[in-house]
Amino acid sequence: MSFRGHDEGEASTKRGNFVELLQWYANRDDEVKKVVLQSAPQNNMMIAPNIQNEIVNACAKEIMKAIVEDLNGEYFGILVDESKDVSHKEQMALVLRYVNKEGKLIERFLSIVHVKKITSSSLQKAICDLLLEHSLSPSQIRGQGYDGASNMQGEINGLKTLILKDNPSAYCIHCFGHQLQLTLVAVAKKHCDVDQFFDIVANVLNIVVRSGLNQELGLQRPGDTRWGSHFKTVRNFITLFSSIINVLEFLASEGANYLERSVAKSLVNDIRSFEFVHMMHLMLKLLAITNDLNMALQRKDQDIVNAMKLAGFAKRQLQGMRESKWESLINDASSFCAKHDIVIPEMDKNYHLGKSKRRSSSVTYSHHLRVEVFNTVIDLQLLELNSRFDAVNSNLLLGMASLSPDNSFANYDKERIMKLATLYPHEFSGSKLEDLSYELDNYILFVKEDNDFSNLKGLGDLSERLVETDLYKTWRLVFLLVKLSLILPVATATVERAFSSMKYIKNDLRSRIGDEFLNDCLVCYIEDEVFETIPNDAIIDRFQSMTTRRVQL
Repeated sequence: MSFRGHDEGEASTKRGNFVELLQWYANRDDEVKKVVLQSAPQNNMMIAPNIQNEIVNACAKEIMKAIVEDLNGEYFGILVDESKDVSHKEQMALVLRYVNKEGKLIERFLSIVHVKKITSSSLQKAICDLLLEHSLSPSQIRGQGYDGASNMQGEINGLKTLILKDNPSAYCIHCFGHQLQLTLVAVAKKHCDVDQFFDIVANVLNIVVRSGLNQELGLQRPGDTRWGSHFKTVRNFITLFSSIINVLEFLASEGANYLERSVAKSLVNDIRSFEFVHMMHLMLKLLAITNDLNMALQRKDQDIVNAMKLAGFAKRQLQGMRESKWESLINDASSFCAKHDIVIPEMDKNYHLGKSKRRSSSVTYSHHLRVEVFNTVIDLQLLELNSRFDAVNSNLLLGMASLSPDNSFANYDKERIMKLATLYPHEFSGSKLEDLSYELDNYILFVKEDNDFSNLKGLGDLSERLVETDLYKTWRLVFLLVKLSLILPVATATVERAFSSMKYIKNDLRSRIGDEFLNDCLVCYIEDEVFETIPNDAIIDRFQSMTTRRVQL
């Protein structure tokens, strides 16, 4: 709710929520009524705008203090995202991910800050400044989580890389919620023919939707963060191809204006080409190959072992497609063209550049479609999947899975766990690796026969049970590895929700809210559970100490 009203005078009927709620509270509590509003000293009514800001700031500071105290100097991960608010100011949100004293995995919103530039170096500085403001050391970061934006994920200048340079153990597992969709589509669009294909598809969907004829077709625009949306769009495009042609031909002759008729006519020519049909079938096959992996990565209860197996399977399928599926793809595209009366070019003739029949290249249609399109697009996918699921990420994920207590520690694999430990040389240096090996031998025998550790699900349950039973003191190195594994974020939902919350606080009716006040309101709104635990006296004391007050509260 907005705090201030346009007219907060006593005669106003709309004095703003802050004053109205204060008046409402005074009317129902005589003790409060004696000391607020008209009953308060006229120079100390405590309802001025700067007082409201200070009250909220005091609340937010106590919440952030409680979060930092709960972290207790332990290692933590960071979740970072950036987005524009309603007034088009770039805002960066920071969430901490850590394991508290009770062994519980916690994600807490720490702050949102306006960043004038969204370059990787600017974001890194903003993160370090925020952490230092709360007496947190960037050297304690042991996990990073971002969305798929280039300035966040770029290998050369990306924020991830900059932080890794300063802190080699601050590993980043790319958000599973974006991983595959961004890999298959965004990376494929680096190829000009793929980019042109999706542009044509988008233009077809736009003109069909604008015409009001989309209800008959049921086509939907693909979204880069909606699972499987591109696969469904391409599949439906093939199924409804004849109906799409009919709609476009109708608009080409009966469109509302010359521009609509012209665009529709051009799109008919675009999609009734062999090159478009070939790309349509190629993208369908690529997206279909990885659909199972797609589904596995979006599950809330992600099975990391199976996800990694499916990633490997998808890469083998893509390699197999490159080596032996070219002929079947051409046959599918040719059969589709024959069915829809689309001209099939002679494969040994020179490829025509673009729509011009006069501009020919020095390569044949066969070479262009197989080498320059088919092979190149698949190679782009394989390169990116190998990058996303590289050796380090695989060792991290498989090591985490090997620690999992699911199905009575069925995935336990000491070799993988030891590999995981070597990725944290600061924590497991020298003799500590040997000590961990001995600990693991005793640990696994104990937990498999102890009823306290049966029926656990996930590392979170294991962490809490080790603390509950005090066995975290016995197997300190195993517990440390469990905590480090939990800190690694595999989803960015928490930090994304911060921007959803921001829309409730900074909106069209409150577009001029200041940066500090916005941050304080968000902290109180998002971390309401922590807010409930803060004693009123702590907030009053902080408020009192902000500046010299006329009256002691």
